Parts: sequence; structure tokens; C-alpha cells
Amino acid sequence: MTQGAGQDPVERTATLRDFRVPPYARVPVQGNPAEPPAAPADPTLHLGTRPAAYPEPVTFPEPPARPEQPTHPEPAAYSEPATYSEPPARPEPAAYPEPAAYPEPTPRPEPAAYRETAAPAAPVAAVHPATSPVVTAHAAAPHPGSGYPGDFPDGYTPTERDLPVIQRGDTLQVPVAPAAAPAPAPTGDGPGPLFVVGDVHGYLDELVAALRAQGLVDENGGWAAGNARLWFLGDFTDRGPDGIGVIDLVMRLSAEAAAAGGYCKALMGNHELLLIGAKRFGDTPVNSGAGTATFQAAWLLNGGQKHDMDRLQDVHLQWMSRLDAVVSEDDHLLLHSDTTAYLEYGETIEDVNETVHEIIRRNDADEVWDLFRKFTKRFAFRDEGGPQAVQELLGTYGGSRIVHGHSPIPYLLGQVGTEDGEEDSRPAVEGPHVYADGLAIAMDGGVTMAGKLLVVQLPLAD
Repeated sequence: MTQGAGQDPVERTATLRDFRVPPYARVPVQGNPAEPPAAPADPTLHLGTRPAAYPEPVTFPEPPARPEQPTHPEPAAYSEPATYSEPPARPEPAAYPEPAAYPEPTPRPEPAAYRETAAPAAPVAAVHPATSPVVTAHAAAPHPGSGYPGDFPDGYTPTERDLPVIQRGDTLQVPVAPAAAPAPAPTGDGPGPLFVVGDVHGYLDELVAALRAQGLVDENGGWAAGNARLWFLGDFTDRGPDGIGVIDLVMRLSAEAAAAGGYCKALMGNHELLLIGAKRFGDTPVNSGAGTATFQAAWLLNGGQKHDMDRLQDVHLQWMSRLDAVVSEDDHLLLHSDTTAYLEYGETIEDVNETVHEIIRRNDADEVWDLFRKFTKRFAFRDEGGPQAVQELLGTYGGSRIVHGHSPIPYLLGQVGTEDGEEDSRPAVEGPHVYADGLAIAMDGGVTMAGKLLVVQLPLAD
């Protein structure tokens, strides 16, 4: 049998030494004469010699008429084995039974003792995972991703303010490690509590801290919320230090939440479209409506990070390409951008999502660029006509409130940070921003400008 599949290594013993013939059996049995009978203890039992004290057969006439009887004593020739019985004195027959001593190697304790000393190796292997450097490193890691500590790595690209985007600049980042909140209480057999997450933009440490503060993940970043429901509103990459780490975390939490009876899902943001386009089309010219542009140039201008592109894999692209653009949860209409452009892609939520997926599948650079450009629009709900714009979307797709990301709350509040990183220039974001006559909830806390990465439970407490 081949070693493997749980078989222990074959151990050789003295009794199984390459299946060699033991010394006592090396002479073929067929080569020996028939085994001589053992010499009788009493020679008078042999038929060939009668005692002299028995004369009657001599005077009785009939016995001579039995010639066969004299010939039968020919076994007297068989008695000659008495001369042959001399071999009993020879050591071979006496030594032949000595193989009875052969079983001694079979039960001898050496092989068993050898196994007993080798057996402790199994417990060592059994406890090895607990002392594995991989497990130790995982337990020591502050989060399950691979964020860059300290300064930004080489290749970090600042963004243009006129997009509009406020640069984070050299603003001091204060690490926050809040104590984990209790896991959300299960709600019986029905759906669990609903949570939403604003724009992350590569800030993996801040994301893990915010999720842990809500009791959604444990100290190792694993799902800890049972049947809770968690929605990310899009924009996982660009500007921050570890966009791919954020995607990896969301993908893993999706599997863990499903196994626990809940779910973790995500919407498609404009930066997902931008990253897909930069990877697929690169410097291919597209019709931007204001001259020639490329996805690669737009991605860099909007904070694209080289280390994210280097680590981007097909599994990430496939996952992003299948994200929905609009969903409805508990009478809330969830979407990424605060724009009415969604109305151009369908009259139902299903139509919008199918149209967006079809555009990505067709892989036409101009079509994908137009989709990206429309999902980049913002502020449709902020101004005087904001409530009407919200009502138009709610009337088409359903729901009583819109929950969105994309536009940072400091922009919606008219706050503009400075680039010198002064403490008093930090945006004052404490939570979601409710506006448009209470019909819209903004969730982008401005983490890219030292604001706050928001994770909140819906519905909001009044």
C-alpha cells in the first residue's frame, strides 16, 4: 500500500526483513527424503523379530503355509530405519523442531517499543497549527487585510480639487481602536438588523474599527453579527492605502455572513467602474463629451493607486462587475450616487441592474465611460430642487427614503478642509446627514479628508 491518505509509515521489523526466507526454511522441503518416523520406544513392537520364548509357532505346521507372513516382516527392512534412526542422533531432526523458538522474534517487544516511541510525533503535529507562525501573525494583525502602515507608499497620486475632490494631504491620522460593541441581537427566524457602510476608499484600518464598534466583526475581523444584514454603498478603492485589502475583506465577510444566516453585500460605485475601465481599456481613447480622455488618466486623477492595480486580480474584477447599482431594503432605496441618472437605465430596480451588467459585459470602452461619467454626477438632492429629485426616484423604484454615498458630507454641509492638515480644519462629521426634507440620508463621512468612515444601523433613530 502506498503511504498516504492517513496511513502511518510502514515500519520494518526483524520478522519482515524484505520478505527474505528465514534460515531454517532455505533448504527446499522437496529435496529432503520423506520425514523419518520417530524410533519406537520399545523395539519388541517391530514385527520382524519374535521373542525366543515363544516356541509354538515353530512346532505348529500351518504357519509355514502362510508365506505372506514371512514376507510381511519385510518391514524389518523398515526396521532398518533403526539404523536410519541413527539420524535422530544427528542434530538436524533435533534442530528442526527448534523453529519453535522462531516465534520469539515475532512477539519480541522491539517493534512495539519502537512504535510507542514514534507515536508521540502525532500529538506534536496536532498542536502545530496553534503554534504556526501563520496563525500567530494573523492573530497579531490589526485587521485581515494588508494595509500600509504609516506614510502612503510610493505611487500615491493626489487628486484634482475641481472634480471636486478634497485632498487628504498630510492630515495627521489618529488610529482608533474602539472596544467591540455587542453583536447585534438576532431577530428570530426573520431577517436580522440592517446596517449600511459609506465610502471606504481604501482605508481598511478605519473600516475594521468602525465595523467592530458596531459589533459586526470580532477582534480578528471575522463576521460576528449572526443574521444581520450589511450593505456597502460602493467606492472601495482609490485615494486610500489598501483598496484591494478592502475588497478582499468585503468578499470574505460575504461568505462568512451567509454561513451565519445573514448577508454582506455591496453596490457598484463610480470608482468600481473607473477601476474596471482602467484595467480593461487602459490608455484607449474614449469620447468623454469634452474631448479625448482615457480611463487610465481619469483613474490616476481620481486617486488611483499603483499598488492596487498591481494586486488587482480577475476574481476582483468579476466580483465588481456583478455588483448591483440599486437595491431596496426595509423601505430604503440604496444607491451609490446622489444623482437621478439611474432613471436613464430602467424603470424598475431589476431593469437598472440588468442594463448596467449588460453594458459591462459588452466591454465597449465608450459605453462603460458614459456609465462611469453619469454615476459620477452628484448633488442632485442638495439644492432647492433636491426633494423633488428624491421623490422622482422613490416614485419610480419605491421606498420612503434614499440612502447614498458618493458626495462627502463636508461638501453637502458647505465645509471645505484645507491641505495643511491643521486640526481645526477637520470636517465635523458625527454621523449620517439627513437632508432634502428628510428624504435623503448621506453616508460618505469624508474619510479621505480625515473625516469619519460611517457604519450605521437603519432605520435611523429619530
